[in-house]
Amino acid sequence: MNRRQFIVTVGATAMAPIAVRAQQSEPVKRVSGLMSGRESAAEEQARLAVFIARLKELGWSEGRNLRLDIRWGAGEDERIHRYTTELVALAPDVIITDTTQTVTALQKATHTIPVVFAGVIDPVGGGFVESLARPGGNITGLSTFEYAIAAKWLELLKEVAPRVTRVVVLRDPTVSSGIGQFAAIQTVAPIGMELSVISTHAGLDDIERGVAAFARRGDGGLLAPAGPLGRNRPDAITALAVRYKLPAVYPFRYYAMAGGLISYGPDLTALYRPAAEYVDRILKGEKPADLPVQAPTKYELVINLKTAKALGLDVPPSLLARADEVIE
Repeated sequence: MNRRQFIVTVGATAMAPIAVRAQQSEPVKRVSGLMSGRESAAEEQARLAVFIARLKELGWSEGRNLRLDIRWGAGEDERIHRYTTELVALAPDVIITDTTQTVTALQKATHTIPVVFAGVIDPVGGGFVESLARPGGNITGLSTFEYAIAAKWLELLKEVAPRVTRVVVLRDPTVSSGIGQFAAIQTVAPIGMELSVISTHAGLDDIERGVAAFARRGDGGLLAPAGPLGRNRPDAITALAVRYKLPAVYPFRYYAMAGGLISYGPDLTALYRPAAEYVDRILKGEKPADLPVQAPTKYELVINLKTAKALGLDVPPSLLARADEVIE
């Protein structure tokens, strides 16, 4: 071996441990997740999978440069509060979350840890951001819809069941989005339309008693705006509507998949891809205050024909033609 080969060999050998140490010492970022749904729900797992897959495409991988801590609130205030305290104590680099219920808890717990939401209704009205273009604080993300979508829900209800003159609205009065959605429904309700309200915060037994009493008079329909109970028990809500023969419209696809007549709203799973992109940008140094809140670009109409048959309804061909998905 000549002198030049010896120097190259020794140099490469000396550098190898340094390269290994550099690889091993790659900084690990911590991302926590506070989800309002149930861990066992397939829809929730699908959203999380999209989020993780997009992070991986952007170069973030668990066990290498990323640590994920996910907690599931299951729509329970006490549980969400407990997990909020637990996750904030971990001092993550970013927290990913979803609904008004969880963002409210996080907003009370931290003004410094960046929070990215994927699924909040009217984040300005809820007091989470200063404006959609300039959030201004430690919170930003993806909104689901504006309250004006209530007009579309009523329109669809009248289209599929023209005889409906009375509507019962299931809403949660404990969250701002529940109050806001009902206010919008009141604003756009046609003259002569009788509106009633049942609080979803009261529990399923009280909800059923209220729905049963409402249904006795006939000519009724049901709207179930977005809320914690529906997100975690869509099957229970849709079953009540069918049991009491109430045509109903819901805000998200998972209601129609659980037996609901019609759903109209954004693809929630699709929101988690841009949410991952926002997390990536924050991990690389950008601030939530400078990342504008994004709105969904696609709304999907889903019709469950099996449920229509159970309710004795003939869905108009014009409505079927507009559907993005028809469940036979």
